[in-house]
Amino acid sequence: MLHGGGPGASAVANYGQNLAALSKHFRVVLPDQPGFGGSYRPSQEELDGFSITQIAVDALVEAFDQLGIENFHLLGNSLGGAAAIALAQQHPDRVIRLVLMAPGGGWLPFGPTPTEGQKEMWKYYNGEGPSLSKMKSFIGVMTAEPKKWTETAEARYQASLDESHIAFYHRLNAHFAQRRGMDPLWRDLHKVNAPTLLLWGRDDRTITLEGAQIMLKYIRDVQLHVFGNCGHWVQLERQAEFERLVTDFLGNGS
Repeated sequence: MLHGGGPGASAVANYGQNLAALSKHFRVVLPDQPGFGGSYRPSQEELDGFSITQIAVDALVEAFDQLGIENFHLLGNSLGGAAAIALAQQHPDRVIRLVLMAPGGGWLPFGPTPTEGQKEMWKYYNGEGPSLSKMKSFIGVMTAEPKKWTETAEARYQASLDESHIAFYHRLNAHFAQRRGMDPLWRDLHKVNAPTLLLWGRDDRTITLEGAQIMLKYIRDVQLHVFGNCGHWVQLERQAEFERLVTDFLGNGS
């Protein structure tokens, strides 16, 4: 399960609430992606040479190899969705099934860019720096009902204060500006062979629902489930439905 790229993000921060349900059926692996949580922080030299998506793919493949995991289901949200798409494109023989939640890179926006969510992420560490007020504003754009997630805001704010993460995030923002956003993974969606489930919040203001059309057109075996009154964090905002859909789609671990 690959997490998104907001300030203070990590695998457990994004998916901790889903572990009890999903671990009944699956061996669940929660990697912190490069730059986040307990993972290493890619250097400027690495970011000059490779996209953050490719850095993540290479790190994930190395980790899976060391864990002896040859084949796997793959689930990714936002930045983690981009890594999931790229991994499925580059290593189609290893990905059994794919679950994508508003994934970066595979999406083409119909409205103005950067989106509201992208603007919130980019400004979080700029100006006067991180604050609880900024984190609440960020979560207000990420979710459809932000008043439900006050404890999430506090936890994510505390995690966002890690000095090495802050330094990395400045490099990451500059990296995206130089590359003009995520890798254009939509160009090679036809290379995704794994049966794919798209999960999307209708009210997502970060990676908007309209951009899913190109994925529906070019991924061979694909289906889409849309949640009303839901933003960018399906796994949190629609937890029970998310867990049921994922478990059913992946075949109860069979």
